Amino acid sequence: MSSKTKIVVLHLKELIYTGIFAVLGILFIVLLIIMFLPKNKDKDSNIVQPANSYMPGVYTTSLVLNDNVVDIEVTVDETNINSIRIVNLDEAVSAMYPLIEPAFEDLASQICDNQSLNGITYSDDNKYTSMVLLDAIKASLQKAEATGAANSQTR
Repeated sequence: MSSKTKIVVLHLKELIYTGIFAVLGILFIVLLIIMFLPKNKDKDSNIVQPANSYMPGVYTTSLVLNDNVVDIEVTVDETNINSIRIVNLDEAVSAMYPLIEPAFEDLASQICDNQSLNGITYSDDNKYTSMVLLDAIKASLQKAEATGAANSQTR
């Protein structure tokens, strides 16, 4: 038995290239699998969601703007949002926040037309005013929802 020593020369550059190409190949295969696997649709998407159910009544949420209280009042029946209006809007608040009324009217008309808070749009000019008003309207509608509305109804 002869013991001949064999020397194997590996070039570091070739090892690095091989490693990089192996990783890229694996990523490419994973990407192809993710892209071409059939997407599972939600099982609930075929089920028709019932319309919103509310406890009929008038629900209010208060906003405090410069030490003045402004109430957002939402009137609902069992399945519809009947009206949304501002109560106790002082002239000082109107003067300090001139965009509050037009923004509110736009939001109220969209919500009453759509009967939902989904798909509400507002301009960039009154973005933050609309967001504050929309949060107040959302809070009032949450009070009106049939699940917990018995204890939170106000008149």
